[in-house]
Amino acid sequence: MTGRTSHHSRVKLNMTHQLSLFATWSIFAASAQPGQAESTTTPERTQWFREARFGMFIHWGVYAVPAGEWEGQTIRGIGEWIMRFRKIPVEKYKSYAPEFTAAKYDPELWAGLAERAGMKYVVITSKHHDGFALYDSAVSDWDVMASGAKRDLLAPLASAVRGHGLKFGLYYSQSQDWIHPGGATSGTIGNIWDPAQKGDYDAYLKNIALPQAREIIDRYNPAIIWWDTPQQMTPERVDPFAALLAEHPQIISNNRLGDGFKGDTSTPEQHIPPRGFPGEMFEVCMTMNDTWGYKKNDRNWKSTQRLIQMISDIASKGGNLLLNIGPRADGSIPQESIDRLEGIARWMDVNSEAIHATEASPFPRRLPWGRITQKSGANGATTLYLHIWDWPADGTILLPTLKELPVSGTLLKGGAAITAKRGEDGIVVHLPGAATDPDVSVARLDFSAPLTITQQPFATPGSDGRLILLAMDADPFGAVGGNIHVAGSGADAFLTDWKRPDYRIEYRVKTANAGTWQVDAEVAATAPARISLEVGESKQPAAIPSTGAAAKWQTVSLGRIELPAGESVIHLKPVADEWSPIELRKLTLSPVQ
Repeated sequence: MTGRTSHHSRVKLNMTHQLSLFATWSIFAASAQPGQAESTTTPERTQWFREARFGMFIHWGVYAVPAGEWEGQTIRGIGEWIMRFRKIPVEKYKSYAPEFTAAKYDPELWAGLAERAGMKYVVITSKHHDGFALYDSAVSDWDVMASGAKRDLLAPLASAVRGHGLKFGLYYSQSQDWIHPGGATSGTIGNIWDPAQKGDYDAYLKNIALPQAREIIDRYNPAIIWWDTPQQMTPERVDPFAALLAEHPQIISNNRLGDGFKGDTSTPEQHIPPRGFPGEMFEVCMTMNDTWGYKKNDRNWKSTQRLIQMISDIASKGGNLLLNIGPRADGSIPQESIDRLEGIARWMDVNSEAIHATEASPFPRRLPWGRITQKSGANGATTLYLHIWDWPADGTILLPTLKELPVSGTLLKGGAAITAKRGEDGIVVHLPGAATDPDVSVARLDFSAPLTITQQPFATPGSDGRLILLAMDADPFGAVGGNIHVAGSGADAFLTDWKRPDYRIEYRVKTANAGTWQVDAEVAATAPARISLEVGESKQPAAIPSTGAAAKWQTVSLGRIELPAGESVIHLKPVADEWSPIELRKLTLSPVQ
């Protein structure tokens, strides 16, 4: 529908839909087979997505009106959750809608920004957890026609995005809905703060969520459906949605529909999995600051360089980055977001071939100077792209354990030739002059044959018998709130932003013999903390003293551990109720005789 029906007509329409949808729901529930809960991720069907590597996420809705402020105070947390965080009554929240005007909405500008930045697809929130639809829904009055915009906001964006040669996708919050009676409200069923939210969850799914999911698929023919927060979505509740997707096998969907539904893609949020998900499609969704929906006082913007390094890092693991923008209520995009997208565009103008249609690095461990992506050619030919984050002072970088020499090599920016020679530990690449890019320089190496790399995915003792574990050897595991990341370069690199006790670190090591090891850590901390050093079932708690300041390093004993012969995983986990953020530069494991 493009026009606005009268209230009487809409009520009549809803009654007809409820009868129809009950039948539809019953048919879906009866016909959906257990196997439908899992998408068929065939290479042909998903090829465009695997080659894309980079997309734009857009969170836009009524939450952009309060913009993170309630009763004159800035809320804590992400802007689009303001209704839930402050338990704003339904009618009060709805009163924001007239100020959602989209007066400066320019879908052509949005699509152009995405294309210039090297993004290959765009995903926008058709309905977020506040239940507000950005289009004229036939089953709810809580949609764009109740706002100051009073027009479909999805169709013009879909047209603009496709006009720029990009794929168009839609986010839909199927479970959480804080406006429609019965929708989940983050927590157990019935966890409401306004009597207007009271209702039956299954009735909400039948009368709102399922028909709206069908509406957006039928109207906009999305290439992607991006589900979210699948709380209370049991396999039985998933089945009708899975059956709907089965009618549209070209749609790529994620793993957030509900229990038993794997989807096509895993979706780590606000953190990069340290080793990716080998053999699986994954898509990291990330904000430019700390919020998804527009929040006017969130000024914690990631630098353009850090965002470029994220693109590089995720591509090197074989995944995609879905990078978010949060437009204002009038449809304008914050200048900080535009600046960063233009900065990425500048880099992509030269280096996009090192991202698009690439595969994960063939090296099983991270390299201290940067990241690698690769492409396969005819007859076993291989191209390596060296993403040089830290340009070496001596002009050389090592490709450890690689046997083959490249037949040619160039820097993507400027085209200068590079050379390579065999060394004792692999292929040594000689770079000319200085870094060609202030963010990430990229070199291309072409090989005429398949590559032989014997590097192992774990650290081993050096010639002195000790295990030295640097920042690049760590696998940091974060959560929705973020992750530990590496700052600095070379031997001085260190792990920082260890803000939360649910973040942890792993080291993969291999030793020839079983034995006891003394573990010392080089740390900096502004306050005391406690950490647990774990191997297998063994747990060794250790105290981290305050060193007085960040980056003021001190060597601290973490105690002794037993390592078996062969491969082991060493875990460092905060002691939750005694945790303060620390920085970690190095672990040294010395054998105890």
